[in-house]
Amino acid sequence: MLLRVFPLQMFCSQLIFINWLQNHLLPCPFKYLTGIDCPGCGFQRSVLALIQGDFHKSFMLYPAAIPLVMFFAYGLADKYFKLDTSKNIIKKTLFVFIGAIILASYGIKLWGLYGHYKASA
Repeated sequence: MLLRVFPLQMFCSQLIFINWLQNHLLPCPFKYLTGIDCPGCGFQRSVLALIQGDFHKSFMLYPAAIPLVMFFAYGLADKYFKLDTSKNIIKKTLFVFIGAIILASYGIKLWGLYGHYKASA
């Protein structure tokens, strides 16, 4: 009996925790001051979608979220198991790759948001 109830309790508690997280997201100070999305806008909602198992929604909200989560997991694993070389070549390569994803997605987002304005001189 206890083995049947425990997974149900875990599932319900996870739903309550996710609901609480969705209602307590941190506001973006850059967007608040300028009205323009920052390069990190969408990350929190993307991670919440990832926790819920919706990979497509997570990718559409913030394309770099999945690689960033994997990068942090690799960093933790490297700290304990020493997976990288002494010069941290793998971490540096991943850092540049994820940075390129962030900049490309931010550029596409800004192009889509502000590309319809005509420059007048």
